[in-house]
Amino acid sequence: MGMIFYIMGKSASGKDSLFRILKEDPELGLKTVVMYTTRPMREGEADGREYFFTDEAVKEAFLAEGKMIECRTYQTIHGPWSYFTARDGQIDLSQGNYLMMGTLESYAKMQEFYGPEQIIPLYIQVEDGERLSRALAREKQQKAPHYAEMCRRFLADEEDFSEEKLLKVGITPSMRIENIHLEETAQRCKAMIRQRKG
Repeated sequence: MGMIFYIMGKSASGKDSLFRILKEDPELGLKTVVMYTTRPMREGEADGREYFFTDEAVKEAFLAEGKMIECRTYQTIHGPWSYFTARDGQIDLSQGNYLMMGTLESYAKMQEFYGPEQIIPLYIQVEDGERLSRALAREKQQKAPHYAEMCRRFLADEEDFSEEKLLKVGITPSMRIENIHLEETAQRCKAMIRQRKG
């Protein structure tokens, strides 16, 4: 039976960069799963790569058909944005190991659905001041920066990734990965994945 290695962490902790490095390593041989979102596409993103960019009608159809694994909706300054994972044929644990990225909430729902032995956390953390600097630099690169939304996400992370919630899903301090230098962090994650795969 395969496993799902699940990357998560607060905004601007380096999750996207780490995800790309791990998925492109042929030695790890990890398949990827594309989640869905109703939020607008950002500069540099592509449909079917970072997410399937969709709408409320598609989300409701998955719900009606009983194919929704997990779904989160956030009230942003632009209105509600949903992110979800669906039973759409992308995941078959009898056929190998997977790499995914999401929130603590989605990780918990995936644990419930597939079982804790199949979902392996890769929790990435960065000092808050450094995260804020990275988030600001990233937002400045957008054609139409949304600084208010950036700040909302940054503040919401304090609640979404509180110590109480991390411990509730079994992510203890010793399991967390500090992302100071991306390449070193990637090597540590690769070693963890190889160890779990045996």
